[in-house]
Amino acid sequence: MTSVAQPPPPSSELTVIHVTVADPRVEPLLRELGNEYSARYGKDAHAEMARYPDEEFTAPYGGVLLLLLERGRPVAGGAFRRYDETTAELKRIWTHSAHRRRGLARRVVAELEREASARGYRRIYLTTGPRQPEARGLYLVTGYTPLFDTEADPETIGPLPFEKHLPAEACTARTRKAADQ
Repeated sequence: MTSVAQPPPPSSELTVIHVTVADPRVEPLLRELGNEYSARYGKDAHAEMARYPDEEFTAPYGGVLLLLLERGRPVAGGAFRRYDETTAELKRIWTHSAHRRRGLARRVVAELEREASARGYRRIYLTTGPRQPEARGLYLVTGYTPLFDTEADPETIGPLPFEKHLPAEACTARTRKAADQ
């Protein structure tokens, strides 16, 4: 039986909030994310996720964690961090397993792009694992360019890198600030 994508709930039911990684509402999403990565790759992914200090996802480093809340409960989220002067790197994009196939991941990516652009980034970079075909598909349908041979076996590539250039007019806040210095 094929699963049919449900439309996202009306926006009045979803709220985007900016929180820190330490916010207790983040923990269930990161725990489930780590558990799923561990199951897919056969090793403890929690240590890999801890490789990036929480402060990389907060100002002034250019990162912020977003959660979509449905009636006060976290259902999806993601983060970005500074990759280089003009590039933000998306990390930890996740939708709770009970809320998938509703367009929430697309909304998270769009919100992260919007926030990164508002902070002056002109490019987004990200990687996903070779055993995450749904993530690969998400990035392809949301306009990301694969930086790898899409015909190759993903298992032979390792992490699959993608990029997306943000519209120049959307990246004004940071570039204006840099010009003033």
